[in-house]
Amino acid sequence: MPAVKHSKDTIPEDVYVGFVRSLFLDPGILLIGACCHGLIGLLVYLKSGHSIYLGLSALMLCAGICRYVAMRGVEASSITDLRTAIARERFYILAGTVQGTAVGLFALVAIYFLPDEFSEVAAIGVVMGGAITIAGRNYGSRTMVAILSLTVIGPIAIGLMLKGEFYTFTLGLFIIPFMIITMKMADLVRVTLFTAISQEKKATKLAQRFDRALNTMTHGLVMLGPDSRVIVANAEAAELIGLGKTDRLIGRSLKALLLRGAAGGLISRRDCSFIEAQLTLALREGCGRKLLVTLTNGRCLEFSAREGSDELSVITFEDVTSRVQAEEKIRTMARYDNLTGLPNRAYFHEIVAECMVTGDRERLCALAIFDLDDFKSINDTLGHPVGDGLIYAIAEKLAFFADDDVKISRFGGDEFVIYFDRIEDENHLGMLLDGIFEGLQEEVDVAGHALRAQFSAGAVFLPVSYGDAEGMIVKADLALYEAKETGKNSWRLFEATMDAAFRQKQMLKADLRNAVQAETLRVVFQPIIDIKNMSVVTCEALCRWDHPELGAVSPGVFIPLAEEMGIISDISIQVLKTACEECAKWPEPIGVSVNLSARDFRTAGIVDHVRDALVNSGLPPHRLEVEVTETAILDDKLSTRIYLEQIRGLGVQIALDDFGTGYSSLSYLHTLPLDKVKIDRSFLQDITSDDRSLELLCGIVSLSRKLGLTITIEGVETFEQLKLLSSRVKPDLLQGFLFGAALSASGIEAMSKTAVPFGEDISRLKFFAGR
Repeated sequence: MPAVKHSKDTIPEDVYVGFVRSLFLDPGILLIGACCHGLIGLLVYLKSGHSIYLGLSALMLCAGICRYVAMRGVEASSITDLRTAIARERFYILAGTVQGTAVGLFALVAIYFLPDEFSEVAAIGVVMGGAITIAGRNYGSRTMVAILSLTVIGPIAIGLMLKGEFYTFTLGLFIIPFMIITMKMADLVRVTLFTAISQEKKATKLAQRFDRALNTMTHGLVMLGPDSRVIVANAEAAELIGLGKTDRLIGRSLKALLLRGAAGGLISRRDCSFIEAQLTLALREGCGRKLLVTLTNGRCLEFSAREGSDELSVITFEDVTSRVQAEEKIRTMARYDNLTGLPNRAYFHEIVAECMVTGDRERLCALAIFDLDDFKSINDTLGHPVGDGLIYAIAEKLAFFADDDVKISRFGGDEFVIYFDRIEDENHLGMLLDGIFEGLQEEVDVAGHALRAQFSAGAVFLPVSYGDAEGMIVKADLALYEAKETGKNSWRLFEATMDAAFRQKQMLKADLRNAVQAETLRVVFQPIIDIKNMSVVTCEALCRWDHPELGAVSPGVFIPLAEEMGIISDISIQVLKTACEECAKWPEPIGVSVNLSARDFRTAGIVDHVRDALVNSGLPPHRLEVEVTETAILDDKLSTRIYLEQIRGLGVQIALDDFGTGYSSLSYLHTLPLDKVKIDRSFLQDITSDDRSLELLCGIVSLSRKLGLTITIEGVETFEQLKLLSSRVKPDLLQGFLFGAALSASGIEAMSKTAVPFGEDISRLKFFAGR
């Protein structure tokens, strides 16, 4: 690379070009400075009344604006060769000299020719403010730095010395070293940058490159030699362990490092032994196992160990506190009711299940469902905010009764569930329920309204070994229904005569099995809408069962029955087959989405079923989408991932369904082969009234989009929700009853042939969403 003589510097041509290019970056600063100079000059004119300041104000402003406009006309990226760089530097020096002279002239007039206290302070302020930028902005041109130092700072020194007084003359002399320092600072910046650039280009200094890369890692890293002692470590590792300097890690064993962390109070000695054992095992197995450790100061570190070549091993660790906190926040929102802070239905099931598998299996436990009587009338007459306030007040009262043996949940709406882990007998349960009823009868004040809540409740008790949470809830719900039927404001205990519902359930099971074998279940399709143009882009295939005697049976009834009976996979295959056949008749690009259950992913046969459905129907793979729930992922993460990758290898899209109803781990979003995430309707329930719910939904959508995922929001039912989704959340796709109920295959086909899928409704949707 040829060298260039540049203001007493001999630097490579490309470095010189880079210096000149830096002069033309961010010219907006010059415009700000010009405006400040002009305004200060105007201020001095207004204060002193001397018209010359008005002219100098205009001169500084014009000079600055002209310099700004001139620089805006030069693209920094266009300076690519030596000849252009030399010409541009001369142009830059000319423009800077004019502006510097204007500022210096203003300072000289204010200090020497028309001096007064305010004008002198203003002049010094203008010059000192500009002097700060001389070295920082103009270091790329040593000549420019020298000229600006002389034209901007020099007139102050001259003016002070011309006053003739000893002190002002001496003060003027002291400004000269300041000018020299400014030029030296620019030289220092230029030399520093030149040295950094030169060092970066020296390919022979591989060790320095390695050290730079190692110590700019966000992960802590230590490399262990054959003797299991540290031979390489980076600065982040030293910082996280608390040793300060990297060289203090060298030569230490893994145990010594962990003990150092224990000595610093970051971990306990017991944790130290556990971490050492786990990392040693990971190094021995060479599997890249990860270990999450929570420090005593609340920070979370994730360790990863892997055995390398030549008997070298590497342990990396990073601070994942933010990620863990984000996961915990989402997990909390998924597990706890947003209004009351009580466990929600899903998490309550987990809590009760954990309680029931521990302790004496022959002890008596009980479960009660409390339902607020005539709650709808409160919402209708006083409004939903008052209704929410009443629910919150009731939750506070119920929380008073909670302890290690009493677990309380809000199942939604006005329904609360209480689990008693240990009771003595029926009389004991009656005393507990009567006490709760008495506590709930007290009047509460909600937004100035004195309200007295009235409840109905159903309860069941039995030995732990004979029950499960779901069964107890069903029986308690039957007892609640009986309490409602017999006058409300009371509680009833489940009796054997209420068991007819169970017999009905068994009959439904038998009829459902026959319907599956006879393939009499039908498939309907719910449109999924593109939020940009409100057009149908795909449809979700939904299964429906028309019972010959009972009529339409809700999927919420027969789908859980099918899962319990173990025939859900048969239904999935039938729906998959039908959906592909019908979608193949629809015009491009409308696709179809099919739900697969956790049981479907227990064998590799699911991949063959998807492949056969595509081949037999002739449907292009990209028009099929498979939806998988978090439950399916949790059952067997490894095998589910393998099957999903194989299905995706066919060209089929993969979506994570009902995100937010389970554990909602953020790790699913980036570790699974996903194309889309479908956010559960529960996140929409409070977005029109609760800013926290809206912000949470926006955060999930933003995170998913950054991971390259398409976002569908389910359960859109009101125009208010659509408006917020369109203006704030901005997902890709929408699904819900607002866009119509599920249609038959022929209905979708007919709709796709119309020019406007929703007729007049589409204009209404766009109108309300845009308001």
